[in-house]
Amino acid sequence: MQKSAKPIIKQIPDFLDYCEIEKGLSDNTQKNYSRYLKKFIDWLIAIKKQDLKPHELTPEDIWNYRLFLARYKDQKSKPLAKLTQNYYLIALRSLLSFFTDKDIISLPADKIQLPKDAKKEHTVKFLTLDQVEKLLLAPNVLTPAGLRDRAILESLFSTGLRIAELVALNREQFKSLSDKKDLELGVIGKGKHPRTVYFSERALDWVKKYLKTRTDEDKALFIHYRAITASEGRLTPRSIERLVKKYATLGNIPFFTTPHTLRHSYATDLLGQGVDLRTIQEFLGHKNIATTQIYTHVTNKRLRDVHREFHSGKNMKN
Repeated sequence: MQKSAKPIIKQIPDFLDYCEIEKGLSDNTQKNYSRYLKKFIDWLIAIKKQDLKPHELTPEDIWNYRLFLARYKDQKSKPLAKLTQNYYLIALRSLLSFFTDKDIISLPADKIQLPKDAKKEHTVKFLTLDQVEKLLLAPNVLTPAGLRDRAILESLFSTGLRIAELVALNREQFKSLSDKKDLELGVIGKGKHPRTVYFSERALDWVKKYLKTRTDEDKALFIHYRAITASEGRLTPRSIERLVKKYATLGNIPFFTTPHTLRHSYATDLLGQGVDLRTIQEFLGHKNIATTQIYTHVTNKRLRDVHREFHSGKNMKN
């Protein structure tokens, strides 16, 4: 182990390269780490420790950063949720693990402990089928943008696609659709793991209607209509988030609705229909079944009702 003469701030590009090359993390994970570590960088600059080196980082620094996160408020005076604070600390902990792997003297990663009650906030929020239907019906399909948005919403609910997977779709993946009622499509998901997603007849029908309005040459499946050049045409994840929020408001759907809420709703509906967890794991592209188990909350009431109906003891003799 050796001391590094390079400040922590200047080590972060090396850390992100390490995440890509040695850890094989996805682009999105790298972007998230970069974003979360930026807050740590800004904090170091604010306290005039921008030249702090890895071996100079102390437990007191970690404690003060945790206090900063706990007391931080955004422009609307809203504090960071404990789960969000977790993300910032996980990114910093990963940076410390990088130092260890590279034989750079620093605090060990386990010196950063996560808030014990943060996981309690991580409850799955999903829409009922009636709410999903209201959301899907919210776009004005008489306009090109509304037709596109209906196709996007239908696709999200039909497939359970992550937002990054949706925006990465290309038109060529949807050629020769005239004789198809539904569609199986291969995508590269989180962690660069391939999986198959399924467009229902209803979702595919809206995609077909949308594609008939396209007269451009942009290769992206979903584009915005204010693009100046073809390279600017593809919708971004942020654009998808905004349009889902827009239609949630128009459809009087709960304020927490995001593209990921539709993914949760997709999984919850499958589980409620009796589909087993292993199959849902495949549909969602979860590497670990434990990730899929967050959806078992919807079966609790159903299991209780089944037990009451079939195993209540009411048919037994006294």
